Amino acid sequence: MMRATVAALAASVLAGCAAFSPDGGMDRVSALTKERTGQGIAPQRSAQDAGQARARVAELLAQPLTPDAAVELALLNNRGLQASFSQLGIAEADLVQAGRLRNPVFGFGRMALGGGAAEIERSVMFDLLGLLTMPAATKVQQRHFEEAQVLAAAQAVGLAADTRRAYFGAVAAQETVNYLRQVKEAADVSNELARRMLQAGNFNKLAQMREQAFYADATAGLARAQQQAVAERERLTRLLGLSGDQLDYTLPERLPALPPQPTTPHNAEQTAIATRLDILMARRATEATASALGLTHATRFIDGLEVGYQNKSETGARRQNGYEIELPIPLFDFGTARSARAEATYMQSVHRLAAVAVNARSEVRESYAAYRTAHDLARHYRDEVVPLRKRISEENLLRYNGMLIGVFELLADAREQVRGVTDYVQALRDFWIAQTDLQTALTGRSPGGAPTPAASPATAAGAPSAGH
Repeated sequence: MMRATVAALAASVLAGCAAFSPDGGMDRVSALTKERTGQGIAPQRSAQDAGQARARVAELLAQPLTPDAAVELALLNNRGLQASFSQLGIAEADLVQAGRLRNPVFGFGRMALGGGAAEIERSVMFDLLGLLTMPAATKVQQRHFEEAQVLAAAQAVGLAADTRRAYFGAVAAQETVNYLRQVKEAADVSNELARRMLQAGNFNKLAQMREQAFYADATAGLARAQQQAVAERERLTRLLGLSGDQLDYTLPERLPALPPQPTTPHNAEQTAIATRLDILMARRATEATASALGLTHATRFIDGLEVGYQNKSETGARRQNGYEIELPIPLFDFGTARSARAEATYMQSVHRLAAVAVNARSEVRESYAAYRTAHDLARHYRDEVVPLRKRISEENLLRYNGMLIGVFELLADAREQVRGVTDYVQALRDFWIAQTDLQTALTGRSPGGAPTPAASPATAAGAPSAGH
Protein backbone atom coordinates (compact mmCIF):
# COMPACT_ATOMS: atom_id res chain seq x y z
CA MET A 1 0.00 0.00 0.00
CA MET A 2 2.85 2.35 0.84
CA ARG A 3 4.41 1.68 -2.53
CA ALA A 4 1.14 2.42 -4.28
CA THR A 5 0.69 5.63 -2.31
CA VAL A 6 4.14 6.92 -3.16
CA ALA A 7 3.67 5.99 -6.80
CA ALA A 8 0.38 7.83 -6.90
CA LEU A 9 1.94 10.90 -5.32
CA ALA A 10 4.80 10.84 -7.79
CA ALA A 11 2.43 10.40 -10.71
CA SER A 12 0.30 13.35 -9.62
CA VAL A 13 3.38 15.52 -9.29
CA LEU A 14 4.75 14.53 -12.68
CA ALA A 15 1.38 15.20 -14.28
CA GLY A 16 1.26 18.71 -12.82
CA CYS A 17 4.86 19.68 -13.44
CA ALA A 18 5.31 23.28 -14.57
CA ALA A 19 6.68 23.80 -18.07
CA PHE A 20 8.54 26.63 -19.77
CA SER A 21 6.38 29.08 -21.69
CA PRO A 22 6.88 29.26 -25.48
CA ASP A 23 7.77 32.97 -25.39
CA GLY A 24 9.81 32.91 -22.19
CA GLY A 25 7.59 35.63 -20.73
CA MET A 26 8.66 38.15 -23.38
CA ASP A 27 5.17 38.76 -24.78
CA ARG A 28 4.16 40.43 -21.53
CA VAL A 29 7.40 42.43 -21.49
CA SER A 30 6.81 43.58 -25.05
CA ALA A 31 3.22 44.61 -24.28
CA LEU A 32 4.26 46.63 -21.23
CA THR A 33 7.02 48.33 -23.20
CA LYS A 34 4.83 49.12 -26.20
CA GLU A 35 2.16 50.70 -23.98
CA ARG A 36 4.77 53.16 -22.69
CA THR A 37 7.08 53.76 -25.63
CA GLY A 38 5.08 52.85 -28.73
CA GLN A 39 7.74 50.23 -29.55
CA GLY A 40 7.61 46.54 -28.68
CA ILE A 41 10.43 44.13 -27.92
CA ALA A 42 11.71 41.64 -30.46
CA PRO A 43 13.82 39.11 -28.53
CA GLN A 44 16.54 37.40 -30.53
CA ARG A 45 16.27 33.74 -29.56
CA SER A 46 17.31 32.23 -32.88
CA ALA A 47 19.49 32.90 -35.91
CA GLN A 48 16.37 33.85 -37.87
CA ASP A 49 15.39 36.44 -35.24
CA ALA A 50 18.91 37.87 -35.28
CA GLY A 51 18.86 38.08 -39.08
CA GLN A 52 15.53 39.92 -39.09
CA ALA A 53 16.85 42.34 -36.46
CA ARG A 54 19.97 43.08 -38.53
CA ALA A 55 17.85 43.73 -41.60
CA ARG A 56 15.62 46.14 -39.69
CA VAL A 57 18.66 47.92 -38.23
CA ALA A 58 20.10 48.43 -41.72
CA GLU A 59 16.73 49.76 -42.90
CA LEU A 60 16.56 52.29 -40.06
CA LEU A 61 20.14 53.46 -40.62
CA ALA A 62 19.56 54.05 -44.32
CA GLN A 63 17.71 57.30 -43.59
CA PRO A 64 18.06 60.16 -41.08
CA LEU A 65 17.05 59.00 -37.63
CA THR A 66 13.87 60.25 -36.00
CA PRO A 67 13.30 59.99 -32.23
CA ASP A 68 10.99 56.97 -32.70
CA ALA A 69 13.42 55.30 -35.09
CA ALA A 70 16.24 55.78 -32.60
CA VAL A 71 14.16 54.12 -29.86
CA GLU A 72 13.28 51.19 -32.13
CA LEU A 73 16.93 50.83 -33.09
CA ALA A 74 18.06 50.80 -29.45
CA LEU A 75 15.46 48.19 -28.46
CA LEU A 76 16.59 46.01 -31.36
CA ASN A 77 20.34 46.45 -31.19
CA ASN A 78 21.40 47.29 -27.63
CA ARG A 79 23.30 44.24 -26.39
CA GLY A 80 23.08 45.28 -22.77
CA LEU A 81 19.29 45.18 -22.95
CA GLN A 82 19.32 41.78 -24.63
CA ALA A 83 21.66 40.50 -21.90
CA SER A 84 19.36 41.81 -19.15
CA PHE A 85 16.54 39.64 -20.50
CA SER A 86 18.48 36.61 -19.25
CA GLN A 87 17.27 37.50 -15.75
CA LEU A 88 13.76 36.76 -16.97
CA GLY A 89 14.88 33.28 -18.01
CA ILE A 90 16.35 32.74 -14.55
CA ALA A 91 13.06 33.73 -12.92
CA GLU A 92 11.10 31.40 -15.19
CA ALA A 93 13.50 28.55 -14.40
CA ASP A 94 12.86 29.15 -10.68
CA LEU A 95 9.11 29.06 -11.36
CA VAL A 96 9.35 25.78 -13.25
CA GLN A 97 11.59 24.33 -10.55
CA ALA A 98 9.09 25.30 -7.86
CA GLY A 99 6.46 23.18 -9.64
CA ARG A 100 8.58 20.05 -9.56
CA LEU A 101 9.10 17.65 -6.69
CA ARG A 102 12.61 17.07 -5.45
CA ASN A 103 14.12 13.91 -6.86
CA PRO A 104 13.63 10.80 -4.67
CA VAL A 105 16.62 9.59 -2.66
CA PHE A 106 17.66 5.99 -3.04
CA GLY A 107 19.46 4.39 -0.12
CA PHE A 108 21.41 1.14 -0.15
CA GLY A 109 23.31 -0.59 2.62
CA ARG A 110 25.04 -3.95 2.93
CA MET A 111 26.46 -5.46 6.06
CA ALA A 112 28.49 -8.68 6.14
CA LEU A 113 27.35 -10.99 8.98
CA GLY A 114 30.17 -13.51 8.67
CA GLY A 115 30.18 -16.97 7.19
CA GLY A 116 29.18 -15.62 3.82
CA ALA A 117 25.91 -14.18 5.14
CA ALA A 118 24.95 -10.58 4.51
CA GLU A 119 22.21 -8.14 5.39
CA ILE A 120 21.00 -5.70 2.72
CA GLU A 121 18.80 -2.63 3.24
CA ARG A 122 17.17 -0.60 0.47
CA SER A 123 15.04 2.54 0.68
CA VAL A 124 13.46 5.15 -1.58
CA MET A 125 12.55 8.47 0.09
CA PHE A 126 10.22 11.16 -1.25
CA ASP A 127 9.93 14.78 -0.11
CA LEU A 128 6.32 14.82 1.10
CA LEU A 129 6.52 18.34 2.56
CA GLY A 130 7.73 19.64 -0.78
CA LEU A 131 4.68 18.10 -2.39
CA LEU A 132 2.32 19.58 0.19
CA THR A 133 3.83 23.05 -0.06
CA MET A 134 4.26 23.00 -3.83
CA PRO A 135 1.18 25.14 -4.60
CA ALA A 136 2.31 27.84 -2.16
CA ALA A 137 5.92 27.72 -3.35
CA THR A 138 4.77 27.93 -6.97
CA LYS A 139 2.61 30.94 -6.13
CA VAL A 140 5.64 32.68 -4.60
CA GLN A 141 7.77 32.07 -7.67
CA GLN A 142 4.92 33.09 -9.97
CA ARG A 143 4.86 36.48 -8.27
CA HIS A 144 8.63 36.67 -8.57
CA PHE A 145 8.41 35.82 -12.29
CA GLU A 146 5.85 38.58 -12.80
CA GLU A 147 8.18 40.96 -10.97
CA ALA A 148 11.01 39.94 -13.32
CA GLN A 149 8.77 40.66 -16.32
CA VAL A 150 8.01 44.15 -15.04
CA LEU A 151 11.72 44.69 -14.31
CA ALA A 152 12.63 43.69 -17.88
CA ALA A 153 10.02 46.11 -19.22
CA ALA A 154 11.32 48.85 -16.92
CA GLN A 155 14.83 48.35 -18.28
CA ALA A 156 13.51 48.58 -21.85
CA VAL A 157 11.49 51.72 -21.06
CA GLY A 158 14.52 53.22 -19.33
CA LEU A 159 16.68 52.51 -22.38
CA ALA A 160 14.06 54.15 -24.61
CA ALA A 161 14.03 57.27 -22.41
CA ASP A 162 17.83 57.43 -22.28
CA THR A 163 17.93 57.07 -26.08
CA ARG A 164 15.51 59.96 -26.56
CA ARG A 165 17.52 62.18 -24.24
CA ALA A 166 20.75 61.28 -26.04
CA TYR A 167 19.10 61.81 -29.42
CA PHE A 168 17.92 65.31 -28.59
CA GLY A 169 21.29 66.12 -27.04
CA ALA A 170 23.17 64.93 -30.12
CA VAL A 171 20.96 66.82 -32.59
CA ALA A 172 21.12 70.00 -30.50
CA ALA A 173 24.91 69.76 -30.18
CA GLN A 174 25.26 69.27 -33.93
CA GLU A 175 22.99 72.24 -34.60
CA THR A 176 24.87 74.39 -32.10
CA VAL A 177 28.17 73.62 -33.85
CA ASN A 178 26.72 74.85 -37.13
CA TYR A 179 25.66 78.17 -35.59
CA LEU A 180 28.91 78.64 -33.64
CA ARG A 181 30.79 78.05 -36.86
CA GLN A 182 28.97 81.07 -38.26
CA VAL A 183 29.99 83.07 -35.18
CA LYS A 184 33.61 82.08 -35.71
CA GLU A 185 33.44 83.05 -39.40
CA ALA A 186 32.07 86.47 -38.46
CA ALA A 187 34.75 86.85 -35.80
CA ASP A 188 37.39 85.81 -38.31
CA VAL A 189 36.25 88.46 -40.77
CA SER A 190 36.07 91.10 -38.06
CA ASN A 191 39.51 90.22 -36.72
CA GLU A 192 41.13 90.27 -40.16
CA LEU A 193 39.48 93.57 -41.05
CA ALA A 194 40.59 95.15 -37.77
CA ARG A 195 44.16 93.94 -38.30
CA ARG A 196 44.35 95.42 -41.79
CA MET A 197 42.78 98.71 -40.70
CA LEU A 198 45.29 98.93 -37.83
CA GLN A 199 48.13 98.44 -40.32
CA ALA A 200 46.64 101.17 -42.49
CA GLY A 201 46.43 103.51 -39.51
CA ASN A 202 42.63 103.72 -39.60
CA PHE A 203 42.00 101.77 -36.37
CA ASN A 204 43.21 102.08 -32.79
CA LYS A 205 45.11 99.28 -31.06
CA LEU A 206 42.58 98.77 -28.24
CA ALA A 207 39.67 98.23 -30.60
CA GLN A 208 41.76 95.83 -32.68
CA MET A 209 42.68 93.81 -29.60
CA ARG A 210 38.98 93.57 -28.63
CA GLU A 211 38.21 92.05 -32.04
CA GLN A 212 41.15 89.71 -31.71
CA ALA A 213 40.02 88.62 -28.23
CA PHE A 214 36.53 87.91 -29.52
CA TYR A 215 38.01 85.87 -32.35
CA ALA A 216 40.04 83.83 -29.83
CA ASP A 217 36.95 83.24 -27.67
CA ALA A 218 34.89 82.24 -30.70
CA THR A 219 37.57 79.76 -31.76
CA ALA A 220 37.69 78.19 -28.30
CA GLY A 221 33.89 78.11 -28.08
CA LEU A 222 33.63 76.31 -31.41
CA ALA A 223 36.24 73.76 -30.35
CA ARG A 224 34.36 73.04 -27.12
CA ALA A 225 31.07 72.75 -29.01
CA GLN A 226 32.61 70.34 -31.52
CA GLN A 227 33.93 68.15 -28.72
CA GLN A 228 30.53 68.26 -27.01
CA ALA A 229 28.90 67.20 -30.28
CA VAL A 230 31.29 64.24 -30.54
CA ALA A 231 30.55 63.23 -26.92
CA GLU A 232 26.77 63.49 -27.40
CA ARG A 233 26.89 61.49 -30.62
CA GLU A 234 29.03 58.78 -29.03
CA ARG A 235 26.62 58.58 -26.11
CA LEU A 236 23.79 58.01 -28.56
CA THR A 237 25.90 55.50 -30.49
CA ARG A 238 26.48 53.43 -27.35
CA LEU A 239 22.78 53.32 -26.58
CA LEU A 240 21.99 52.32 -30.17
CA GLY A 241 24.61 49.56 -29.99
CA LEU A 242 26.29 50.60 -33.23
CA SER A 243 29.84 49.91 -34.37
CA GLY A 244 31.99 49.56 -37.47
CA ASP A 245 30.42 50.78 -40.69
CA GLN A 246 27.23 51.67 -38.80
CA LEU A 247 28.85 54.75 -37.25
CA ASP A 248 28.13 57.04 -40.20
CA TYR A 249 24.41 57.24 -39.45
CA THR A 250 22.68 60.53 -40.22
CA LEU A 251 20.92 62.85 -37.80
CA PRO A 252 18.51 65.59 -38.88
CA GLU A 253 19.89 69.11 -39.10
CA ARG A 254 17.40 70.54 -36.60
CA LEU A 255 15.40 69.51 -33.57
CA PRO A 256 11.65 68.91 -33.95
CA ALA A 257 9.58 72.06 -33.75
CA LEU A 258 8.03 73.15 -30.49
CA PRO A 259 4.41 71.95 -30.18
CA PRO A 260 1.79 74.73 -30.20
CA GLN A 261 0.48 73.91 -26.74
CA PRO A 262 1.98 72.01 -23.80
CA THR A 263 0.40 68.72 -22.76
CA THR A 264 -1.65 68.71 -19.57
CA PRO A 265 -1.81 65.17 -18.11
CA HIS A 266 -5.16 64.21 -16.58
CA ASN A 267 -4.90 62.88 -13.02
CA ALA A 268 -1.14 62.67 -13.37
CA GLU A 269 -0.42 61.31 -9.89
CA GLN A 270 -3.13 58.65 -10.13
CA THR A 271 -1.83 57.66 -13.55
CA ALA A 272 1.66 57.21 -12.14
CA ILE A 273 0.41 55.08 -9.23
CA ALA A 274 -1.58 52.87 -11.60
CA THR A 275 0.90 52.46 -14.47
CA ARG A 276 4.47 53.15 -13.35
CA LEU A 277 6.59 50.08 -13.75
CA ASP A 278 8.66 50.56 -10.62
CA ILE A 279 5.44 50.69 -8.57
CA LEU A 280 4.13 47.56 -10.30
CA MET A 281 7.44 45.85 -9.62
CA ALA A 282 7.39 46.82 -5.93
CA ARG A 283 3.78 45.65 -5.70
CA ARG A 284 4.64 42.24 -7.17
CA ALA A 285 7.58 41.94 -4.78
CA THR A 286 5.31 42.71 -1.82
CA GLU A 287 2.74 40.14 -2.94
CA ALA A 288 5.45 37.51 -3.37
CA THR A 289 6.88 38.30 0.05
CA ALA A 290 3.41 38.02 1.59
CA SER A 291 2.97 34.58 0.02
CA ALA A 292 6.39 33.54 1.25
CA LEU A 293 5.50 34.78 4.75
CA GLY A 294 2.40 32.57 4.80
CA LEU A 295 4.45 29.59 3.65
CA THR A 296 7.02 30.24 6.35
CA HIS A 297 4.34 30.36 9.05
CA ALA A 298 2.82 27.12 7.72
CA THR A 299 6.18 25.33 7.99
CA ARG A 300 7.33 27.01 11.16
CA PHE A 301 7.51 23.87 13.31
CA ILE A 302 7.89 21.25 10.60
CA ASP A 303 10.27 22.27 7.86
CA GLY A 304 10.92 18.80 6.49
CA LEU A 305 8.91 15.61 5.97
CA GLU A 306 10.07 12.64 3.92
CA VAL A 307 8.33 9.29 3.44
CA GLY A 308 9.50 6.26 1.53
CA TYR A 309 9.49 2.56 0.91
CA GLN A 310 12.08 0.35 2.63
CA ASN A 311 12.95 -3.34 2.54
CA LYS A 312 15.51 -5.47 4.29
CA SER A 313 16.87 -8.85 3.26
CA GLU A 314 19.20 -11.23 5.02
CA THR A 315 20.90 -14.35 3.73
CA GLY A 316 18.66 -17.33 4.37
CA ALA A 317 15.73 -15.24 5.65
CA ARG A 318 12.57 -13.81 4.10
CA ARG A 319 12.64 -10.23 2.79
CA GLN A 320 11.10 -7.69 5.13
CA ASN A 321 9.12 -4.78 3.60
CA GLY A 322 7.99 -1.58 5.26
CA TYR A 323 8.06 2.19 5.09
CA GLU A 324 10.13 4.96 6.62
CA ILE A 325 9.25 8.47 7.76
CA GLU A 326 11.79 11.21 8.47
CA LEU A 327 10.47 14.16 10.45
CA PRO A 328 12.58 16.85 12.13
CA ILE A 329 11.74 17.23 15.82
CA PRO A 330 11.37 20.91 16.85
CA LEU A 331 13.42 20.47 19.97
CA PHE A 332 16.00 23.23 19.68
CA ASP A 333 14.61 25.37 16.85
CA PHE A 334 10.92 26.24 16.98
CA GLY A 335 11.12 28.32 13.78
CA THR A 336 10.88 31.65 15.58
CA ALA A 337 13.97 33.04 13.86
CA ARG A 338 12.70 32.09 10.40
CA SER A 339 9.29 33.59 11.15
CA ALA A 340 10.81 36.80 12.50
CA ARG A 341 13.01 37.08 9.44
CA ALA A 342 10.06 36.51 7.12
CA GLU A 343 7.95 39.12 8.92
CA ALA A 344 10.79 41.67 8.84
CA THR A 345 11.29 41.00 5.13
CA TYR A 346 7.58 41.50 4.50
CA MET A 347 7.47 44.80 6.40
CA GLN A 348 10.59 45.94 4.53
CA SER A 349 8.80 45.23 1.26
CA VAL A 350 5.67 47.09 2.41
CA HIS A 351 7.63 50.18 3.41
CA ARG A 352 9.62 50.04 0.19
CA LEU A 353 6.40 49.99 -1.84
CA ALA A 354 5.08 52.99 0.11
CA ALA A 355 8.34 54.88 -0.45
CA VAL A 356 8.26 54.20 -4.19
CA ALA A 357 4.67 55.49 -4.38
CA VAL A 358 5.49 58.68 -2.45
CA ASN A 359 8.55 59.33 -4.63
CA ALA A 360 6.54 58.69 -7.78
CA ARG A 361 3.96 61.33 -6.89
CA SER A 362 6.70 63.85 -6.14
CA GLU A 363 8.61 63.07 -9.33
CA VAL A 364 5.48 63.54 -11.44
CA ARG A 365 4.88 66.98 -9.92
CA GLU A 366 8.52 67.96 -10.36
CA SER A 367 8.71 66.64 -13.94
CA TYR A 368 5.53 68.44 -14.94
CA ALA A 369 6.80 71.72 -13.47
CA ALA A 370 10.08 71.31 -15.39
CA TYR A 371 8.16 70.45 -18.56
CA ARG A 372 5.95 73.56 -18.37
CA THR A 373 8.92 75.78 -17.58
CA ALA A 374 10.92 74.35 -20.50
CA HIS A 375 7.98 74.84 -22.86
CA ASP A 376 7.40 78.43 -21.75
CA LEU A 377 11.10 79.25 -22.03
CA ALA A 378 11.44 77.71 -25.50
CA ARG A 379 8.32 79.53 -26.65
CA HIS A 380 9.73 82.79 -25.23
CA TYR A 381 12.89 82.37 -27.30
CA ARG A 382 10.91 81.38 -30.40
CA ASP A 383 8.30 84.15 -30.20
CA GLU A 384 10.23 86.97 -28.53
CA VAL A 385 14.01 86.70 -28.49
CA VAL A 386 14.74 85.30 -31.96
CA PRO A 387 12.26 87.59 -33.83
CA LEU A 388 13.54 90.59 -31.86
CA ARG A 389 17.14 89.77 -32.76
CA LYS A 390 16.10 89.42 -36.38
CA ARG A 391 14.36 92.80 -36.41
CA ILE A 392 17.38 94.43 -34.76
CA SER A 393 19.63 92.87 -37.40
CA GLU A 394 17.42 94.14 -40.21
CA GLU A 395 17.39 97.63 -38.69
CA ASN A 396 21.17 97.63 -38.32
CA LEU A 397 21.54 96.55 -41.93
CA LEU A 398 19.46 99.54 -42.99
CA ARG A 399 21.59 101.81 -40.82
CA TYR A 400 24.76 100.29 -42.31
CA ASN A 401 23.45 100.88 -45.83
CA GLY A 402 22.75 104.47 -44.81
CA MET A 403 26.33 104.73 -43.49
CA LEU A 404 25.07 105.39 -39.96
CA ILE A 405 27.04 102.49 -38.44
CA GLY A 406 30.25 100.76 -39.44
CA VAL A 407 31.01 97.22 -40.48
CA PHE A 408 32.19 96.24 -36.99
CA GLU A 409 28.84 97.15 -35.45
CA LEU A 410 27.09 95.13 -38.15
CA LEU A 411 29.29 92.09 -37.53
CA ALA A 412 28.80 92.38 -33.76
CA ASP A 413 25.03 92.42 -34.26
CA ALA A 414 25.24 89.34 -36.48
CA ARG A 415 27.12 87.54 -33.74
CA GLU A 416 24.46 88.45 -31.17
CA GLN A 417 21.72 87.23 -33.48
CA VAL A 418 23.41 83.84 -33.83
CA ARG A 419 23.79 83.66 -30.06
CA GLY A 420 20.05 84.19 -29.67
CA VAL A 421 19.40 81.29 -32.05
CA THR A 422 21.80 78.97 -30.21
CA ASP A 423 20.09 79.83 -26.93
CA TYR A 424 16.78 78.86 -28.52
CA VAL A 425 18.28 75.56 -29.67
CA GLN A 426 19.35 74.79 -26.10
CA ALA A 427 15.91 75.74 -24.77
CA LEU A 428 14.24 73.52 -27.38
CA ARG A 429 16.54 70.63 -26.47
CA ASP A 430 15.67 71.09 -22.79
CA PHE A 431 11.98 71.00 -23.63
CA TRP A 432 12.17 67.68 -25.48
CA ILE A 433 14.24 66.17 -22.68
CA ALA A 434 11.74 67.48 -20.11
CA GLN A 435 8.91 65.91 -22.09
CA THR A 436 10.77 62.59 -22.05
CA ASP A 437 11.29 62.86 -18.29
CA LEU A 438 7.60 63.61 -17.75
CA GLN A 439 6.46 60.63 -19.80
CA THR A 440 8.93 58.40 -17.96
CA ALA A 441 7.75 59.69 -14.57
CA LEU A 442 4.14 59.00 -15.53
CA THR A 443 4.39 55.46 -16.85
CA GLY A 444 7.95 54.17 -16.61
CA ARG A 445 10.19 54.63 -13.63
CA SER A 446 12.08 57.28 -11.72
CA PRO A 447 13.66 59.61 -14.34
CA GLY A 448 16.80 59.83 -12.25
CA GLY A 449 17.57 56.17 -11.63
CA ALA A 450 17.44 52.61 -12.89
CA PRO A 451 15.25 49.89 -11.38
CA THR A 452 16.92 47.29 -9.22
CA PRO A 453 15.57 43.77 -8.86
CA ALA A 454 14.44 42.77 -5.40
CA ALA A 455 15.81 39.68 -3.73
CA SER A 456 13.96 36.45 -4.37
CA PRO A 457 10.96 36.56 -2.03
CA ALA A 458 11.15 32.88 -1.20
CA THR A 459 14.78 33.18 -0.27
CA ALA A 460 14.26 36.40 1.59
CA ALA A 461 11.46 34.96 3.68
CA GLY A 462 13.30 31.73 4.37
CA ALA A 463 10.54 29.56 2.95
CA PRO A 464 11.27 26.03 1.71
CA SER A 465 11.01 25.37 -1.99
CA ALA A 466 9.30 22.42 -3.60
CA GLY A 467 12.27 21.48 -5.74
CA HIS A 468 16.03 21.80 -5.62
